[in-house]
Amino acid sequence: MSMPWLTVLWLLPAVASLIVMLLPAERSENAKHVAFGASLLTLVWAIVVATQFSSSTGGFQLVEDASWIPAFGTRYTLALDGLGLVLILLTVVLTPILLLAAWRDVDGSSGTARRTHIYVALMLAVEAMVLMSFVAADVLLFYIFFEAMLVPMYFLIGGFGAAEEKVRSRAAVKFLLYNLFGGLVMMASVIGLYVVGARSGLGDNGGGTFSLVDLTAAAARGGLDASPTVLNILFLGFLFAFAVKAPLWPLHTWLPDAAVSTTPAAAVMMMAVMDKVGTFAMLRFCIGLFPESAQTFAPWISALAVVSVVYGAICAIGQNDVMRLIAYTSISHFGFIVLGIFALTAQGQSGSALYMVNHGLSTAALFLIAGFLVTQRGSALIADYGGVQKLAPILAGTFLVAGMATLSLPGLAPFISEFLVIIGTFTRYPVAAVIASVALVLSAMYILWTYQRMMGGPVRKSVTVDQSEPPIRDLDLRQKVVVAPLIIGLLVLGLFPRLALDYINPAVAHSSQQTGQHDPVPTAEEPR
Repeated sequence: MSMPWLTVLWLLPAVASLIVMLLPAERSENAKHVAFGASLLTLVWAIVVATQFSSSTGGFQLVEDASWIPAFGTRYTLALDGLGLVLILLTVVLTPILLLAAWRDVDGSSGTARRTHIYVALMLAVEAMVLMSFVAADVLLFYIFFEAMLVPMYFLIGGFGAAEEKVRSRAAVKFLLYNLFGGLVMMASVIGLYVVGARSGLGDNGGGTFSLVDLTAAAARGGLDASPTVLNILFLGFLFAFAVKAPLWPLHTWLPDAAVSTTPAAAVMMMAVMDKVGTFAMLRFCIGLFPESAQTFAPWISALAVVSVVYGAICAIGQNDVMRLIAYTSISHFGFIVLGIFALTAQGQSGSALYMVNHGLSTAALFLIAGFLVTQRGSALIADYGGVQKLAPILAGTFLVAGMATLSLPGLAPFISEFLVIIGTFTRYPVAAVIASVALVLSAMYILWTYQRMMGGPVRKSVTVDQSEPPIRDLDLRQKVVVAPLIIGLLVLGLFPRLALDYINPAVAHSSQQTGQHDPVPTAEEPR
C-alpha cells in the first residue's frame, strides 16, 4: 500500500484542531504552542510531498482513490498537479506565520475561557479544508469542503477582532450569506453535472459520476450528452460560486467589511488563502469541465475582471482606513487573476497562477505590518499617523517593501505575474489589457500616498501620548520573525519566478491540451 501523502497533509491540521479544543481551558498558551507546532509539522510534510512530485509532468500525481458513496457515483479521490502544489505550499507557509502574528491578538482572559483555543482551532480548521480543496479530484468532495470552510471563517470574523461586536456580527453574516448563496447555485450545477454524466454513460454501469478526471476527459472529447445551452447554464452556476469566493465585481462587497472586522491574521487567512480556492477552481472546474462555455463567456468575464481591477484601485485611493484600503487592493488584484484565467492563453493562465502565490505573500506582508501598527495606536485611520518612520524605521521600511510589491515594482514577486497576465491578455483582448494597465498607475498612487501620509513627514502629536514612551514602537522580535519570511519570499520569487513557474507551466500546458485551448497566432500587416 502506497503512502497516503495527500490524506495526511490535510488531516494533520484537522486533527490538531480537535486536539487543541480538548486541552484544558486554562492552558491557553499550550493551545497556541500545539497549534503552531502542528502548522510547522504540516509545512514539513508539504515539503516532503513536494519532493515526491515531478515538475516535468503536467497531469495529476500522488493519486489516492477509495470507495466512498458508490450509490451516488462519488469516491474519495485526491490528486495533485503543479497548480495545486504551489497553492498548498503558500497555505502551509502562511499558516504558521499567521498563528505567530496573532500570538497576542486573542487574550484567553477576556470573553470565554476557551477563547484562545477556539481561535487557533478555527485557523487550523480553515487550513485543513483549504488543503483538501486543492487536492480533491471528485466534484462532490470538493463542493463539500468548499462550503464547509465557510463555517470556521464565519466564527473567525464574527467572534474575534477589535471591531464592535455588532459590526463583526454584521460582517460575518454578510460574508456567510453571499458565499452560501453562491454555494447553493453551485450545488444545482453539481447535481446537473451528475445528471449529464449519467446521460453520457459515465460512471459504473452508466449511473453517473463525480470523478473530475472522467468528466474532464468527456468534456474534452465532446462526450457530455447535453446541449450547449445546458452546459452554459452549468458553467455559470460554477462560475457564480467561484466569483463570490474570489471575489469578482459586483459580488465583492462582503470582502472589505469582513477584512476590517476580524483580526489581521484571520483577515489574511481569508484573503490570501481561502479566497484563492475561488480562482483556483475557475481554472480546474470552469475551464476543465466546460471548455466551450468558457470560450463563449470569456469576453464578458474579462470585462468584469477589468472593472474589478480599476474599481478596486479607485476605491483604495478613496479610503481613510488603512486596513480597508488594503482590502480593496485585493479586489483589484483578484481582477487581474481572473483576467489572466479567462484570457485563455498559456501566458495569462500561468501568470494568474503565479499571481495567486505572489498576492498571498504581498497581501500578508502589507496587512500584517499595518495590523502591528494599528494595534499599537488603536486606530486604523490614516489621518491619525505621521512620521512613523522616525519612530519605527524597520516597521516603516518593511511596509514600504510590501507596498512596492503590491504595486508590482520590478524585482519583487508580483511584477512578473502581473506582466505575464497583461501580455497573455493583450494577445487576445488588447483593449482589456490596456485598460487594466491603468491600475499600475493607480496602485502607485494609493501606496505611495498612503506611505507619505502615514510614515513620512513630522510626527503627529496624536501619535505621542506619553512623551516618555511613545506608543509607536518598532517591530519586536516576534513581529520581525513574522515579517522576514514574507519579505524574503517576495524577493526570491521576484528574482527567481521559475521556482514556481516550473511547476505551474506544465499544469497549464496539460490543461490547455486537454481542453483544446490554443494561443492566438500573432499577425503582422504587410508593409505598404
